[in-house]
Amino acid sequence: MKGVLLMSDGIDSPVAGYVLGRQGVGLVVLHFDTSANGDTGRLEKISAIRDRLEAAVDAKVDAYSVPHRETLKRLASECKPSLTCVLCRRAMLRAGALMSEQTEAAFLITGESLGQVASQTLTNLLVEEQAATVPVLRPLIGMDKVEIVNIAKSIGTYEYSISSGAACDFAPERPATNSALDEVLAEEESVDAAALASAALEGIRKLE
Repeated sequence: MKGVLLMSDGIDSPVAGYVLGRQGVGLVVLHFDTSANGDTGRLEKISAIRDRLEAAVDAKVDAYSVPHRETLKRLASECKPSLTCVLCRRAMLRAGALMSEQTEAAFLITGESLGQVASQTLTNLLVEEQAATVPVLRPLIGMDKVEIVNIAKSIGTYEYSISSGAACDFAPERPATNSALDEVLAEEESVDAAALASAALEGIRKLE
């Protein structure tokens, strides 16, 4: 059984991969790169985190990077600002589902825990996951931050995850915490969200 792990350079998502990977689930890492000007530092960081995750689950973990900045830029500039985070997450899930088809993975894995940030309210999680055509597993959903950090330290990803990283350039001042699906779908229609996901995957690259 295999899952596509949507992995940022933060603390949570590597831990989510570990929780399922230690149970024998095969992992394919998919990172959404929002850096500007071809910044290679973040991708090196992702590769380093992947290496620690690979050692922790004692299995090969392939990692890929997808250019996401232009997609996010379109969503932030052409759609309602308050929905940027929800639309961004749906774009990731949509692209991840396409990646699952290419890698014969059965589901997506994310590092979300309930209520930790605006995009992770119960209402927003429900709206977001409907963009995926495969199941979305959230192994950290009921964990608190202390638990997640302790696991990250134990598997060696924590020090890399907390090293310098750029904040999102497109985060709205007042992100929606109670989004409505019909409103989100209307915004996506205006930018052809499905086409954006397909276009992003055309720029995918495998990380060494």
